[in-house]
Amino acid sequence: MTDVTPWLELGTAAAGAGGIGYAKVRSPRVYWSLVGLPVTWGRFTWTYGSTMEVCGLTVQPSRLRAFMTRTVAHREVRPVPPKVRRVRGTSTGLLVTLRLPAGLEPADVAASSQRLRHAFGVQSVTVSETKPGYVELRMTGYDVLRRVRMPRTAKPRDLVVPVALREDGSVYLRDYRKAPMSLTLGATLSGKSMYQRNLIKGLAQLPVGLVGIDCKRGVEQSRYASRLSALATDPQSAGLLVDALVREMEERFDLLALHGASDLWELPEDVRPVPLVVLIDEIAELFLVTSKKDEPARDHTVMQLVRLGQMARAIGIYLEVCGQRFGSDLGRGATALRAQLTGRVVHRVNDKQTAEMGLGDIAPDAVSAVTAIRADRPGVAVAGDTSGGWSRIRTPEITPDEAAAVCREHADLTPDIPFLDPFRPVVRSTLAKAPALVIPEPVTE
Repeated sequence: MTDVTPWLELGTAAAGAGGIGYAKVRSPRVYWSLVGLPVTWGRFTWTYGSTMEVCGLTVQPSRLRAFMTRTVAHREVRPVPPKVRRVRGTSTGLLVTLRLPAGLEPADVAASSQRLRHAFGVQSVTVSETKPGYVELRMTGYDVLRRVRMPRTAKPRDLVVPVALREDGSVYLRDYRKAPMSLTLGATLSGKSMYQRNLIKGLAQLPVGLVGIDCKRGVEQSRYASRLSALATDPQSAGLLVDALVREMEERFDLLALHGASDLWELPEDVRPVPLVVLIDEIAELFLVTSKKDEPARDHTVMQLVRLGQMARAIGIYLEVCGQRFGSDLGRGATALRAQLTGRVVHRVNDKQTAEMGLGDIAPDAVSAVTAIRADRPGVAVAGDTSGGWSRIRTPEITPDEAAAVCREHADLTPDIPFLDPFRPVVRSTLAKAPALVIPEPVTE
């Protein structure tokens, strides 16, 4: 009888190789944990010193150290790389904490991130300063943004909404307490609307008031009417709504002065007004006018938005502005308003100038990353803030019906805000997916 043991061993090896290949394509997280992490950790350990030297991340040792190396250890004096303090594997990559020697700064390591990425054979390397003298290398072992799956623990809470996944595997959070005003830019089919849906889905689950301004006749935001406290669908009603928000802002400042507080969150809970998030879809529609006689109304609305951007953070009114392009060519006040929007998310754009409008004033080195976003990767964007830091993110795919279903499910969280009653969209039970909107008449004071 023929011995089948070699054939069984061969079949087992082939099955194992096939399983690893399948995991690499269909389950990259599993492949990384079983194969990628040990290989990358070994490569990092064995090549660290030489890699740092060729990347220019070494310094000459002190005189005392050089003297001890020559006379006591009888070894050649070599440049000193950053000292590895900690190495920790994760489900998406490798975390390395480095102690920088005198003469190196975090910017030096960040400038070499692309060289380190290729040297260690990983998808990306991002550098962040943890404390003076220490940096953390976050190496991502595979393309996390290829198929976005948000962690189950990522839930909205305390005005913090998880909306996307960073390229290093961490969750990108839209934190309204840290970045109260934000601007989202992107060309058609870049994933800009997907970002807004994820944002609305998260906000709908929080005890906040949602105010929509959608001058495209409400085609985007009207489906979320069950959770909106107000909705304006044309420039005229938008102007009235913005005026009402400014009046509310002034009244809330009077309330702060009455209680000797400087911030909404310092007020007693029983008198604290509900936070409001103003969602503006396609900001350019508020700037464009068809005749000269409409320009004064346009300028008034824009200046009111600038006032909200400058002062409304303290009283809990937050702006979320979205558009394809946002520059001085839109008209008077555009640059002043953009300067107040500290949070920036820029998707694929049609030209470099648009990328510079979004990120050029806060993170200039991120502009090239925006122009490199591929057209077949909708939802990929670059997120930055006024600290100068930035990262690539991608939002999970969600349909308008899914976001609308979450809004209907949490319709009971819609707060009762009397000054917004004239702008409240009316949802008819027979037309839940196409609500009728009540647009107020102009009010003369």
